[in-house]
Amino acid sequence: MSKIEIRNLTVDYTEKKKSFTALSDVSFSIEEGEFVSIIGSSGCGKSTLLSILEGINTPTQGEILIDGEPIRGTGTDRGVVFQHYSLFPWMTARKNVAFGVKQVNKKASRAERLKIADEFLDKVGLGQFKNKYPSQLSGGMQQRVAIARALAMDTDVLLMDEPFGAIDAKNRTILQELLLELWEGDGTAARKTVVFVTHDIDEAILLSDKIVMMTANPGRVYQEIRVPFERPRNRGELVQTPQYNKFRNRLLSMFYSDIADKIGGEEVVL
Repeated sequence: MSKIEIRNLTVDYTEKKKSFTALSDVSFSIEEGEFVSIIGSSGCGKSTLLSILEGINTPTQGEILIDGEPIRGTGTDRGVVFQHYSLFPWMTARKNVAFGVKQVNKKASRAERLKIADEFLDKVGLGQFKNKYPSQLSGGMQQRVAIARALAMDTDVLLMDEPFGAIDAKNRTILQELLLELWEGDGTAARKTVVFVTHDIDEAILLSDKIVMMTANPGRVYQEIRVPFERPRNRGELVQTPQYNKFRNRLLSMFYSDIADKIGGEEVVL
């Protein structure tokens, strides 16, 4: 049994008396401990799909199962990092992270929660800012706090909606490496199952076991692609190989063939 089963998912919306379909008959599975990235052009329903996985929206048809059970609302079995940072403005960075820990570990003492918060803020490079409020942090720093909170919750499933989009290139690279380090672990614990939405093809290749390419209007699964590179992956070495460039160009062809098709161009033959 797969960790996550997405079965015949269709999502319809009505806006200003006009109906449209965001997702149409989407089906794929994610194995336990697998890192899966979802990519595609705007309007392909990536964020809609993640909202169903979060439990904040419901499908028109179909279902999503986690460990064989249908999703029925939000749950503490899923950690979430939204596209835009979502911190409590009246809490310091430290207390924001500790609050997340409390949601999944009610038995932990306040001191234990704060210790875990300090540990993960250090890991995202914000230890010295732990007593700052969100209004005192830049947008990128706020997102790093949100990432620290999700990682500190230590859930089996981690849902990430373009979590590094608002972060500068240097810290984006650092956080990508940190995410991989925490996900891969030391081999003594099971890996988390990660669903990662991104527009960045290089990011998807670096992080993922599998990439789900989607087409738009309505959103459908175009192809599931297994990333062929062994782990651990050295970014600097990998991007210089012919195999990487060939694989990257294949993904780019898929991505732009969808866009070309939508504007009347010829589809790229792969």
